[in-house]
Amino acid sequence: MPDDKPEIHEVDASYASGMAAFEAKNFSQAMRFLSPIAESGDAEAQHRCAIMYQNGLGVVANEQKAAELMRAAAEQGHAVAQHGLGFMYMEGECVEQDSREAIKWFEQAADQGLVGSMTTLAMMYEEGVGVDKDPEKAKELYKKAGF
Repeated sequence: MPDDKPEIHEVDASYASGMAAFEAKNFSQAMRFLSPIAESGDAEAQHRCAIMYQNGLGVVANEQKAAELMRAAAEQGHAVAQHGLGFMYMEGECVEQDSREAIKWFEQAADQGLVGSMTTLAMMYEEGVGVDKDPEKAKELYKKAGF
């Protein structure tokens, strides 16, 4: 009885083709290649598909699917997805606005060295968005981010 699972080299070729299509902004082709890989649990593919679902790139926009895939990638420790999920919560895009959740995800990405998350957190502390105003904490985060 033949095995229906694709061989490793087929998955690698699909992944490479999907990433190349994404970078070339051929989003419908990127979705075709990356979606099955995202569904199998690959964090980078999940992140890319989440972006496409969120923005209706090569696929009909689907906020629920975008949030689901962004969260799946973020929970696997994908720093850029953690930042993206933080923004979703901060802005109330694809999910209900929740500053505490936003901070949680920005902190996880910042802990991995993501400068964008450090500066976003600094701004939140500087302006008191979702947290008590803390100019010292903001200053510390800006410095850590290289400003």
